[in-house]
Amino acid sequence: MATALVIENDPTDDVRRLGEWLVEGGLELRVLRPYAGDELPADLAGYAALVVLGGDQQAYPRPDGTPDAPWFPALEGLLRKAVRHRVPTLAVCLGAQLLAMAHAGLVERSPSGPEIGPGVVGKRDAAEGDPLFRYVPLIPDVLQWHADEITELPRGATLLAASTRYPHQAFRLGDRAWGLQFHIECDTAMIAEWARGSRQLAELGYDEELVVAACDRVMADVEEVWQPFAIRFAALALGELGDDVTRPTLPLLGH
Repeated sequence: MATALVIENDPTDDVRRLGEWLVEGGLELRVLRPYAGDELPADLAGYAALVVLGGDQQAYPRPDGTPDAPWFPALEGLLRKAVRHRVPTLAVCLGAQLLAMAHAGLVERSPSGPEIGPGVVGKRDAAEGDPLFRYVPLIPDVLQWHADEITELPRGATLLAASTRYPHQAFRLGDRAWGLQFHIECDTAMIAEWARGSRQLAELGYDEELVVAACDRVMADVEEVWQPFAIRFAALALGELGDDVTRPTLPLLGH
């Protein structure tokens, strides 16, 4: 069975529903927890896919120049190798920010403030030529929980989804690496754990119970969109899905 390497950066953000969907799609998962001492591999030999999850850390260096987690340089190296060698990659929230940073993008504390709770994003035109996003609805439901944002995408990245305040919601690097600023892996229990005593909710003045209840109401809608997305990603990793990236063409005037 083909194996996806899953990097869990934070014990409060495990692979959860996304993992269930990937297994349903035919992948076996190997989960590494570097915060607990697991060592990251030097390369992705033997893996059919790479999945990088979120966390409470910052993707950008601390003021003294050190990484916010000691394994981030090695993880960024894996993300570069994944893109270079066309290993199907799915990076979520912090993972997406690390994917951007690994390829000379820019991540900063968002000037718009934290983005938390249920929401929607809008597909960009380029998504119609994407092997995964072309099947996502025009305005899909998502779950948000971040205070940093990708302010500059890496050169050559394709923007696939955006929103008004946070323009870089989903992107692709090369033809097999996707970054999602939003969360698709969460269930209500995970959201409730994040909400408990959250400094970000306090900053926004949001009520913890109301945020959890609002997220809970859209869980089925999120699954309706992103479970098939995860199944398609698994099919791509298994070689069962054409991965051609197509671009829409316009007729020439006068022809």
